[in-house]
Amino acid sequence: MTNFDDQMKKRVTEIRSIIEGYLPEAEGFQRTLLDALDYSMLVGGKKLRPLLMQQTYAMFGGTSGAIRPFMAAIEMIHTHSLIHDDLPALDNDEYRRGKKTTHVVYGEAMAILAGDALLNLAYETAAKAFSEDPGNPDVARAFEILTRKTGAYGMLGGQSVDVEYVGKPLTDEQLYFIYSMKTGALIEASMMVGAALAGASAQELEQVEAAARCIGMAFQIQDDILDVTGNQEDLGKPVNSDEKNQKTTWVSVHGLEQAREDVERYSREAVRLLRELPYENEFLDELILNLIHRTV
Repeated sequence: MTNFDDQMKKRVTEIRSIIEGYLPEAEGFQRTLLDALDYSMLVGGKKLRPLLMQQTYAMFGGTSGAIRPFMAAIEMIHTHSLIHDDLPALDNDEYRRGKKTTHVVYGEAMAILAGDALLNLAYETAAKAFSEDPGNPDVARAFEILTRKTGAYGMLGGQSVDVEYVGKPLTDEQLYFIYSMKTGALIEASMMVGAALAGASAQELEQVEAAARCIGMAFQIQDDILDVTGNQEDLGKPVNSDEKNQKTTWVSVHGLEQAREDVERYSREAVRLLRELPYENEFLDELILNLIHRTV
C-alpha cells in the first residue's frame, strides 16, 4: 500500500469537511448552546468512527451520498458521549483533545444541554439519508442499527454499568460487557451502518458486527494502556484518570503485558473476520492493524 499516513490524513480531512457541512450556525437566542455544540465537534479527534463507516461502506460497494449524513451523525453521538463523560458527575476531566472540556468553557448546565442537543441533532442528521436515497430500504435498516446500538442496549447501557460499578470490583464478564457496549457498540454501529447501507446480507452483517466488537475491545484496552503509559501532551487529556476515578480496567485486572497481547489478539481477529468476507478493503485492514500501536 502507498503511504498509509498520507491516505489517512486525506480521508480525515474529507470527513471533517463532511461533518462541518451538517453543523448548525451559532445564531438566534440559543446561540450559546449552538456555539458550545460547534466547539465540542470541531476541537479535533481521530474521526475513527465515521472513517470505519465510510470504509466498510466502500468495501461492500456502496456509492450513494446517503452515507454522508450517517457519518456526521455517528461523530455527533460520539462527541455527545465525550461531553457527558467529562462532566463533574462522571469523570470530571478538564481537557479533551488538547482543549478545555465543554463544561469548563461553557459551564456544567450548558454542557449537559449541548450533549443532549448533539444526540438529538445526530438522529435529525441521519434522517436526511432518507431524502438522499429515496425508496432505498437499506436506509431504514441502517437507521435502525444506529438507534439500537447507541441507546440503553448499546453505548448508553455500557456507560450506565461503568458508572454504577465505579470503585467496585468487576468480574471479567462485567468488564467485557462494559467495554463491548460502552466503546464497542458505537464502533459496531459505524461498521454495520456502512455494511447495511451498501446492501449487506444478514449473515454478512453478523460477521461485520463480530469484527467491529473485536476492534472496540482492542481500542478500549489500548486506551487503558495509554492512561497508564501515555502523557497528557500527546493524548490531549489527563492520564491516570482511571486510577483517580477508582475504575477497574483491563490493565488493573490483567496487567500491562497481557493487555498489550490482548490488543493485538483482538485486532488481528477483526482483520481475519473481515478477510473471510468476499470483499476487500486494504486501507481498512491497515487502519485496524495500525490501532494496535497507536499512541493517541
